[in-house]
Amino acid sequence: MTVQRALIRDVRKALKAAGVPADAAPMQAYMKSDMPYYGVKRPARDAALKPVFEAHPIARWEDLRDTTLELWRKAKHREERYAALDLTRRREHRDHLVMKAMPMYEEMIVSGAWWDYVDEIAAQRVGAILESDEKKMAKLMRTWSKDDDMWKRRTSILCQLKRKDRLDTKLLVDCMTPSIASKEFFLRKAIGWALRSHSYADAEWVIGYVNDHADELSGLSKREALKVLLKRGDVDAIP
Repeated sequence: MTVQRALIRDVRKALKAAGVPADAAPMQAYMKSDMPYYGVKRPARDAALKPVFEAHPIARWEDLRDTTLELWRKAKHREERYAALDLTRRREHRDHLVMKAMPMYEEMIVSGAWWDYVDEIAAQRVGAILESDEKKMAKLMRTWSKDDDMWKRRTSILCQLKRKDRLDTKLLVDCMTPSIASKEFFLRKAIGWALRSHSYADAEWVIGYVNDHADELSGLSKREALKVLLKRGDVDAIP
């Protein structure tokens, strides 16, 4: 392994120093986390980690992967896992958002198994990799949509959140369909969120999809899907 241990050491020191003990317990309770918090909210975390990342640049993919996974796997506080995600989103690492990174993100999705990790990975990392290799990624997302792991299913549904009018509706439908009858809240919510996001780009398509699948979609999915369109008056009621 090519782990940048000095970076990990300094990340932990910076987070501990930036922690607000009074915020730690409420943050942990809100996220229903077994892992404790230092009590570092996002703006303070960004400010604390920026000089650390700048002081320990990583060029090679193998170094980035191994360091990210070491920080993730050995985390004792939840912000350390957030820091692992923050490391991967730095501008200088954008070239690494390609298929070779998917095993790393798959591990983080499956082991993280909660929305704060998974949603960022789905929309920001997996979505970017989909842009870089659409054919292979579309095939993989269709496979994930049928996986026993709920969070991989959720990722397949949410991976196009940033695509706007470039969204592949066939891929979206293929990824939603295996979960459309699920009673799992996080899958129902994901379906509604994905549809609502696309309603900004193509309201007519979303309305048509919801009407055509009104008997299959959960009430939660339909409410989420049509939330914006109801406010705008594009639809009168939820079917």
